Amino acid sequence: MKVEQIYTGCLAQGAYYIVSGNEAAIIDPLREVKPYLERLAKDQVTLKYIFETHFHADFVSGHLDLSHKTGAPIVFGPTAEPEFDALIAEDQQTFTIGDVKIKVLHTPGHTLESSTFLLIDENGLETAIFSGDTLFLGDVGRPDLAQKAGELTEKDLAGMLYDSLHSKILPLDDSITVYPAHGAGSACGKNMQKETVDTLGNQKRSNYALNQPDKESFINEVLDGLTAPPKYFGMNVAMNKSGYESFEKVLKKGKNPLSVEEFETAAEETGALILDTRSAAIFHKGFIPNSINIGIKGDFAPWVGAMIVDVQQPILLVSDEGTEEEVITRLSRVGFDNVLGYLEGSFDAWKNSGKETDQIRRIPADQFADEYSDELNIIDVRKETEFEAEHLDGADSKPLANINDWSPELDNSEHFYIHCAGGYRSMIAASILQARGYRNFTEVDGGFSAIKKTGKFPLSNFVCQSKTL
Repeated sequence: MKVEQIYTGCLAQGAYYIVSGNEAAIIDPLREVKPYLERLAKDQVTLKYIFETHFHADFVSGHLDLSHKTGAPIVFGPTAEPEFDALIAEDQQTFTIGDVKIKVLHTPGHTLESSTFLLIDENGLETAIFSGDTLFLGDVGRPDLAQKAGELTEKDLAGMLYDSLHSKILPLDDSITVYPAHGAGSACGKNMQKETVDTLGNQKRSNYALNQPDKESFINEVLDGLTAPPKYFGMNVAMNKSGYESFEKVLKKGKNPLSVEEFETAAEETGALILDTRSAAIFHKGFIPNSINIGIKGDFAPWVGAMIVDVQQPILLVSDEGTEEEVITRLSRVGFDNVLGYLEGSFDAWKNSGKETDQIRRIPADQFADEYSDELNIIDVRKETEFEAEHLDGADSKPLANINDWSPELDNSEHFYIHCAGGYRSMIAASILQARGYRNFTEVDGGFSAIKKTGKFPLSNFVCQSKTL
């Protein structure tokens, strides 16, 4: 038997590849299925089942493409209602892969169909659980994503999650390995550990959610501090439930090189969003007016999902040459399939053609320190938890994820400075603000990390607080 965790850091997502004998199973595959097909061919095994722990919200699964290419059936837990052919398992039903078995444990709470898959080895020993978004390392799945209007509240779902954990997961042996669907950085939880594999026994000792004295305390603690889920979550659930265009078609359509003239015409005729995926350090020096910068070298896909409201939004790409396929692939993972093409020759082609360009004023932290005073307007776009842990005295907390809420309140007649932790998120914010007509601001290179390293700010200018989750 072989169990391989296939972890994708930019999504903080874990897929699983299980082989026994000449058969295999894959749990929660990503959108692009070529890596799985290559593993199957290399191991000379047949894919027998594709298991889905639930209808994912934060990424588009590869279950449909993988099933079409291999003929393997897709397995969901009880109560799932996909709009395509699938096996809807019963609670406690077992599936055989080679010499091992996978038992379905229905664990509603994160969603109603959420299920945990228990791996039973060749000797009949329960060895691992693939817990999806039911149990994370250090946390549990958020129960505020799946309620049906008028029927269930997030408290109802949190109560279901408590019952699922206490009736199906906690009675299992401490030695069992826990393989979750996500790790630190995912928006599906609030307190996840950086590790991606652990024992159930250690989670019983260290996971705050598993150590609440009663059901009411569990509900209160799990719901406390949850921020609004990204807007694309619901659209990804719909795609995973109803179906989507094949990845190959999405990639073929997106890998469409456009000349400067074709690019400009497409932007004007379609109303496409111009997404510039170059680094912030390069972008701010010159870009196509009204472009939005979300760098590919960062948490690209989640921020695209958080910033762009509609997955059907037409997109035109400006990317470093040679990265176009990677960008289109990562966009497709979160359901943004409507890429119309990319600018051939990248931004240099646009600039060399004599077209209009724009810039963002960015200054180093040392210069910001020289300009700093108590009267400055400073916007900190980090998460609230980051701001509460430590921030520049006098700064206003305005998280990037909420930019659509706070940007209309800005006074364009008053200059302000904007920063995040390292410069990635603040450049996203700066590009959005400038595209919306705000120009009276300065972005700080290197963010809060660089500001602290200058040593030019007295300690009294930083407020340290602590927060217990």
